[in-house]
Amino acid sequence: MGTAAALKAWLAAALLAQAAAALAQSFPVKPVRVVVAFSPGGVTDIIARTLGAKLADLWGQPVVVENRPGAGGSIGAVAVAKSPADGYTLLVHSSGYAINAALNPALPYDPRKDLVDVAPLGSQPMVLVVSPASGIGSVRELIAAAQARAGGLAYGSSGIGSGAHMNGEKFRFATGVDLLHVPYKGGAEAINDTIAQRLAFTFNTVTLALPHIRDGRLRPLGVSSARRSALLPEVPTIAEAGVPGFEFSFWNGLWAPAGTPPQVVERIAADVRRAFALPDMRERLANLGAEPMEMTPAQFSRFVQGEIEDAARIGKAAGIKLQ
Repeated sequence: MGTAAALKAWLAAALLAQAAAALAQSFPVKPVRVVVAFSPGGVTDIIARTLGAKLADLWGQPVVVENRPGAGGSIGAVAVAKSPADGYTLLVHSSGYAINAALNPALPYDPRKDLVDVAPLGSQPMVLVVSPASGIGSVRELIAAAQARAGGLAYGSSGIGSGAHMNGEKFRFATGVDLLHVPYKGGAEAINDTIAQRLAFTFNTVTLALPHIRDGRLRPLGVSSARRSALLPEVPTIAEAGVPGFEFSFWNGLWAPAGTPPQVVERIAADVRRAFALPDMRERLANLGAEPMEMTPAQFSRFVQGEIEDAARIGKAAGIKLQ
């Protein structure tokens, strides 16, 4: 390439960079649509709507939240992946995003090519619960009960490949006990059958399990996070309770269509961090038993890749396949 051609290419690149920077600085100039990959009322939806209201304040533009549930989050993900790559259509998904990427080769989208990681929104521990009528009072006692029962104990989850299922399989490998997985259509059903002792235990989000813990119908044995939950400060982590090194968290994140200008992605991510730094936003998260996760888009991308690899290891060891 000659000197003139090189200079021309450099000028073109500089102009493109300037245009992208100007776009990010002015973003947004119209309403932003946030697609939630799950039904209204759950933790993912509540976090998305709470964040959306804060971003609308910061941006001076409406942020419209739209629920597109179904197919483990794939319907919402496809809708965003096919949207214009301009930052005006965003996806809120959960840790199921990584699980789907690891275990479902038939996804109607490519999680690493059709969408770009923007920001994490929060993490929440899952809690291991039993019926008080079971007589089991600790994680060690649960392990002993599983060892003593031929074929192991039955536990429930909100479906094959769900966070509760992955958590249960990780617990099985960490403890070496036999367990029988019973998938349900939702976490509430697994909780109900745990209360009725049709299941020995279940893992579920603190938010969903807490009302039943408070009314005495469930007994918490441990939380799956590295630290205790502020909503259940007296409940040990599973690592503290006898399974050293055990850790598993349910998390939520934000994605945009692939090809969204990096400067726009950085702008959105920075404003998400600004929103989560607000005291009332942190209080709202705390009331859900969740904690903010402060990462740049690059850090979040590395985190998501790590979660995909971890889910792939668990899925391979457990023989889990999603379709």
